[in-house]
Amino acid sequence: MHLNQSLLRAVALWPMKEAIIDGQKRLSYLELSRRIGALIAALKAAGVQKGDVIAVMALNGHEYLELYYAASFMAAVLNPLNYRLKTPEIKAILDDSQAKVFVGHTEFSEQISEIFQGETTVTNILWLGPGATPSIDIESKNYEPFLIAKWGAPLPEPVAVSEDLAQLYYTSGTTGKSKGVMLTQSNAAFNALAAVSELRLNDADVWLHVAPIFHLVDAWAIWAVTWSGGTHVFLPQFKPTSVMETFEREKITITALVPTMLAALLDAHNVWEYSYTSLRYIMTAGSPVAPDLVRQVAEVFRCDYAQFYGMTETSPFLTISLPNAKHKNLPEHKLLELKAKTGRPFIGVDVRVVKEDGTEVKRDGLEVGEIVARGPNITQGYWKKPDITADTIKDGWIHTGDLAVVDSDGYLNIVDRKKDMIVTGGENVYSTEVEHVLYEHASVFECAVFGVPDEKWGEAVKAVVVVHGTMDPSEQDIIDFVKTRLAHYKAPKSIDFVKELPKTGSGKIFKKGLRDKYWDGLVKRVN
Repeated sequence: MHLNQSLLRAVALWPMKEAIIDGQKRLSYLELSRRIGALIAALKAAGVQKGDVIAVMALNGHEYLELYYAASFMAAVLNPLNYRLKTPEIKAILDDSQAKVFVGHTEFSEQISEIFQGETTVTNILWLGPGATPSIDIESKNYEPFLIAKWGAPLPEPVAVSEDLAQLYYTSGTTGKSKGVMLTQSNAAFNALAAVSELRLNDADVWLHVAPIFHLVDAWAIWAVTWSGGTHVFLPQFKPTSVMETFEREKITITALVPTMLAALLDAHNVWEYSYTSLRYIMTAGSPVAPDLVRQVAEVFRCDYAQFYGMTETSPFLTISLPNAKHKNLPEHKLLELKAKTGRPFIGVDVRVVKEDGTEVKRDGLEVGEIVARGPNITQGYWKKPDITADTIKDGWIHTGDLAVVDSDGYLNIVDRKKDMIVTGGENVYSTEVEHVLYEHASVFECAVFGVPDEKWGEAVKAVVVVHGTMDPSEQDIIDFVKTRLAHYKAPKSIDFVKELPKTGSGKIFKKGLRDKYWDGLVKRVN
C-alpha cells in the first residue's frame, strides 16, 4: 500500500473534476497530475533521489499538496516545517534531517536568509509566493518556472513501496530537542483510508485546508480527500471572516480545526451573517473541548461535530467521538457529552487504557490509566533516535503518555498527562524545553513550567521562577527573553515569582504540587 494510489485513482475516475481551489486558481485532477509529473521531473533533474529529504516552510497552498505527492511518487521524504519556530530550531531540524531541497515562502524570506548562514546540506532552494527573494549562496529558483521547465513530463510509475519513509514531522522532545517522527507510505495510506471510511468521504465533499498543512491536524486530508475524489480548497492562514466567506462561496462540506480556531469563529461578530448550508462536519483536534462548544457548532453552523485524538506518531488518528447507532436516541445533553469525549478507537487501531501493571482499566469512567495503541498507522520510530524509540514503543505498543478513563461503551476520555507536555492552541509545548531556555537567563535560579487553564488557548504556558539573590527582573523581561530563543507560542504567558519551589523527598521540584492549584475544582487536568 502506498500513498500514490490515491492520486492515480482520482485521475482515473474523476479526471475533469475540480481538484484544487486556491484563490483564483482552479485545477482539475488531470491538470493537477500534469503539474505533479512536471515537478517530479524537475526535482529529479535537481538531483533528488529516493530517500532524500525535501523540507518545506510555507503557508497553505496547492503547491504544498503537489510537493507531498511529488515526494511520495519519488519515494523521497517530505519534511514539513512549522514556520512559527525560531531560526535555531529550524536549523537544528535541517541539520538533523540532512535536507537536500528547501522550499520556502517569501513571507519568511528574512528568516530563511538567517537559516542559511553557515554550512548546510541543502543544495537547492525553491521559492513560493509573490515577494522578492533574498540573495543566498545556494542555487535558488522560483517554484513555478522550476516546474514549468519540465512541462509535459508524464506522471511516472510510483517507485515507493509500503515500507518506504514518506514523511518526517519534527515534534518537541522532553529533552528540549526536537525529534523526527518517521511515517512510512503504509502508515499514512492506512490512516487516510480509515478516515475515508469513518467520515464517509466521497466525491461530493469539499475540504477546507485552513489548519496548517505542516501539522497532521490537516495534512492527512490531502490523501483521504484525494482518495475519495473530493475537492481541496486552500486558505493560506486562519482568519475568521475569510473562513466563513469560504464556507459559503465554495460550499465547504467538511474541515478540521484546532479548538482555538473554532472558538474564534463562534466568537466572531459576523458569524450569523452566513448560511453554512453545505457544511456537514466540523472536526477539532489538538485538545479536548467542552460540551457547550459542541452545542454551539450545531446551533450556529447547523452541522455535525466530531473530535479526534491522536499523535503525530499515529498518522494521526487513534480515536474519534462519532456516536454509534445505539446513541442516536440519547437526550441532547448526553449526546453533546459523548461528542466532547476523546472518543472510541478509530478503524484498524487497537487502543487500550492500561494501569502500571499493564492490565486494562475498568470500563467505569473512573479508573485512570495510560493510553497505549498499536496498528498499521503507528510510526516505526524516531529519526536516528533508537533509544527514544525503544522507550516509547514497547512490544509493538506506543505509549502516549496521556491518561484517560473508559466508559461502558468503550469511549475514552483524557483526564491528565503523564508527560510534562502542554497543548496550547493545538500546538505541543514540552515544559523541559522552555525550562532549559529560562535557565539561560542570568536572573533565574530555579524554575518550573506547566500548563494552566486558559479560555482562549485551552492551556497557557505558566512559569514559576525563583531568582538569584536580590535580582529583580520583570515578568515581561523574562517572557521576551524566551521569545528570542523559542517560537512565541512556547514562551510563558505569565510568570509567578516565588522564594522557593516545593521539592519531593528526593529533592526534585514537585511540579504536580505547583500545577494542581491552578486546576483545583476541575475534573480534568487538561483543558
